[in-house]
Amino acid sequence: MIRLNASAKPLAGIDAVAIVVGIVVGAGIFRTPPLVAANLPGEPAILGVWIAGALLSLAGALCYAELASTFPATGGEYSLLRRAYGKRIAVLYGWSRLLVIQTGSLALLAYVYGDYATRLLALGPNSAALHAAIAISAITAIHWTGLRMGARAQRWLTALEIAGLGLLVLAALWAEPAATAPAAGPLESSSIGLALVFVLLTYGGWNEAAYLSAELEGPPARIARVLVSSIAVIAGAYLLVNYALIRALGTNGLAASDAPAADVLQAAWGPGGALLISLMVAAAALASAHGTILTGARSAHALGQDVRGMGWLARWDAERHSPSNALLLQGGIALLLVAAGAMARDGFQLAVEYTAPAFWFFFLAVGVSLFVFRARQPHMVRPFTVPLYPLVPAIFCASCTYLLYSSLAYTGIGALFSAGLMLSGVLLFPFLRADDRDAR
Repeated sequence: MIRLNASAKPLAGIDAVAIVVGIVVGAGIFRTPPLVAANLPGEPAILGVWIAGALLSLAGALCYAELASTFPATGGEYSLLRRAYGKRIAVLYGWSRLLVIQTGSLALLAYVYGDYATRLLALGPNSAALHAAIAISAITAIHWTGLRMGARAQRWLTALEIAGLGLLVLAALWAEPAATAPAAGPLESSSIGLALVFVLLTYGGWNEAAYLSAELEGPPARIARVLVSSIAVIAGAYLLVNYALIRALGTNGLAASDAPAADVLQAAWGPGGALLISLMVAAAALASAHGTILTGARSAHALGQDVRGMGWLARWDAERHSPSNALLLQGGIALLLVAAGAMARDGFQLAVEYTAPAFWFFFLAVGVSLFVFRARQPHMVRPFTVPLYPLVPAIFCASCTYLLYSSLAYTGIGALFSAGLMLSGVLLFPFLRADDRDAR
């Protein structure tokens, strides 16, 4: 993996926070609140499950902070899995991320952007696909020019994204409060579990900070502050948004809404709210796609280092601090998915079905790796250590196990497709390089 000395690290802490927040606070917060509200009986339970999601995410962030500060590398989770379990598991992860997890998420985010950009400027019968393709191409080009340019763009996009959420909160406070409805009934464990699935999916993405650890200014332990700060900003924004939506629509109204943000802005400011919500969601999706492109290319770069015949993928442009070829391949695959979506697109749910099982499987594997490293290298210097070990990592791994089970249970046949693509990476095993750069 590429390792940078202190003087060569181009990424400031605020840029890293902007990247993480920009990835996480995407279109999901405009989609999932009604699904959460539909499974819970009242405002305390709804806000409580969002707080629980923040705490579980914080537990995971603390685990990642120890791992990323101890083993900083541009390969992020790929590098961690390689050290813990060997190249084969890492290659399966890198392959899955390239074909399913990251590029699928990128295509989905680009389509969300395309749907709302079309409301502002229609480009014909395939307007959403064209907007999506333009977005992927443009953001890939920005990152290809270098990390500093990409970080600056991400900072502005994230600021616009947070401002949009603030505008939604303001509109909800401006609108006439909805009538308070009594709680629908007692809490059930199955309803809480399903609501938590949607909540944790909406919090997902903070783990991408692991790909920035080697390029972050300051001491290695600074990644912990980046992660904790990011989770704090995200949790605060999500709680404010949900409180505002409940105030404006009521719990029953929120549960019944297909587009709660649009309903709130319509109620507060009339038809002009439609334009505002289109700008907000488009900005949120674009910010998430921007950060996704940055981190996704770094795992593809790491994959190229381990597989013979894919060395071109591992080329690193030292002047730009950019894995240029990996960026281009990732963008090309995402464009192919966008083209396929133009013919047969099934939206958010289908993307979750195909990506979630692989995502939670490898997320769990990274969590378990913390126990592996503690047992294998107990005396190793760790710039940051997880507090309350082993309780906090155990909570994180338990939540990952539950989400993996839930994704398989709710996905059904779609999980087989995801598993098939993941396991096709076995075909790369005969081409693994014989050298072992990451000594245990």
